[in-house]
Amino acid sequence: MARAAAGAGARRRGAAAAGGAARGAAGAGAAAAPPTAARVFNFSAGPACMYEDVLAEAQREVLDYKGCGMSVMEMSHRGGDYSAIHDAAEADLRELMGVPEGYSVLMMQGGASLVFAGLPLNLTARADAVDYVVTGSWSKKAAQEAGKFCDTVNVVQGDNKSIPDPASWALTPGSKYVHLCDNETIQGVEFQGAPDVGGRTLCADVSSNFLSRPIDVSKYGVIYGGVQKNIGPAGLALVIVRDDLLGSPRADCPAMLDFSTLAEARSLYNTPNCWNIYMCGLVFRKLLDMGGLEAVARANAEKCAVVYGAIAESKGFYDCPVDEAVRSRMNVPFTIPSDAELEKAFISESTAAGLVNLKGHRSVGGMRASIYNAMPMQGVHDLAAFMKDFQARHQ
Repeated sequence: MARAAAGAGARRRGAAAAGGAARGAAGAGAAAAPPTAARVFNFSAGPACMYEDVLAEAQREVLDYKGCGMSVMEMSHRGGDYSAIHDAAEADLRELMGVPEGYSVLMMQGGASLVFAGLPLNLTARADAVDYVVTGSWSKKAAQEAGKFCDTVNVVQGDNKSIPDPASWALTPGSKYVHLCDNETIQGVEFQGAPDVGGRTLCADVSSNFLSRPIDVSKYGVIYGGVQKNIGPAGLALVIVRDDLLGSPRADCPAMLDFSTLAEARSLYNTPNCWNIYMCGLVFRKLLDMGGLEAVARANAEKCAVVYGAIAESKGFYDCPVDEAVRSRMNVPFTIPSDAELEKAFISESTAAGLVNLKGHRSVGGMRASIYNAMPMQGVHDLAAFMKDFQARHQ
């Protein structure tokens, strides 16, 4: 029932956007009419859109979780009802990602930015060297944070539009780990798999492409990310850490950043973000029911092809500055190179059409369409139709 309602909403929005585009084409410069449905297509980079049927299920259970007489937000994290939620979420995440034996799953508060500090505090001593591959804003921030805790942070610098050939990386002999951001949310640069780092421990921030495709967990020492882009509400980070990396935190590592402490307590050292874990658990179960990450990856490939196709078909009216070989399937930045002032009109008119949060990050400008797992196919088709109509009216 929830899925049917979500589909109907998508159709209403699509019809409204298409109708608005037609009216705009008839009257040059006219803004598209807003959608008739209350919900919009949200292209925000995060917090981002969530599956409507998941939101509806949470709405039904917010006051009374499965007849227990209270909300998940009111439960003791030591009680049986919450324990079942917690255990199921971890088990479903392990199944989704094919997490092998010998890895711990941590559900930490603070988001990925807190884990930036957690990595050196757990994996290094002050005198150790670490390598950071910088391909955009978030890998740069991670490297800067590591610099507070490690004397030697070797940076492999990219140009924010491509990824340097791993064969060219000048990695530090004996470095404790190599860190990368698997998908740069702002620049739209995405690794296409785990690079060869010569037997070193590979750590990856996967915040903005978490659960968007299968990943070989065994090639990484640590995989981590905030959930607010592709999974659930803001305020939680998921960390998957190889067990041989546990047990040697620095003496001054705070307990709440000590991977070993959190692993031993199964993320229940203190009161966890129970509601967020519950919401993420609903998403994990949905993705399994959809056919797992292989099915999710196919859907994401189809969606991003629509947006990149619209850019290519514009014959230069729109431009994506990212090397085609490493273009993100999650975050698509684009510009109007002939007239940057038109970008303001694009953002205004698309918002009026119910295609919201398309403004690019303040550091790079332009536009950006974030098309995470929960973005419906109708959303990207409506965006592509709007792009074509806008070009026809403004070229």
